[in-house]
Amino acid sequence: MQISMIKLVRLAMVGDDVLQLAFSDGAAALWSGADLIARDTVMTRPLADPAYFARAFIERGALAWPNGFEQSADSLHRRLT
Repeated sequence: MQISMIKLVRLAMVGDDVLQLAFSDGAAALWSGADLIARDTVMTRPLADPAYFARAFIERGALAWPNGFEQSADSLHRRLT
């Protein structure tokens, strides 16, 4: 049995804390970072700055920021579907 891992393949900024995400299975959706920002932890606090939030990138198929904070594509995909 082969397990298919969902990966993030493309992202684009569409708002101060909103990204358009595209996944390896062809799914695409808007995702808001507002819930993460509201946690106000050491790792999520920088995301409150729109300029920092815009530094999001894809690392090994996951959504990531320069401070090492990551969201797995699988967890994002589950929340969007």
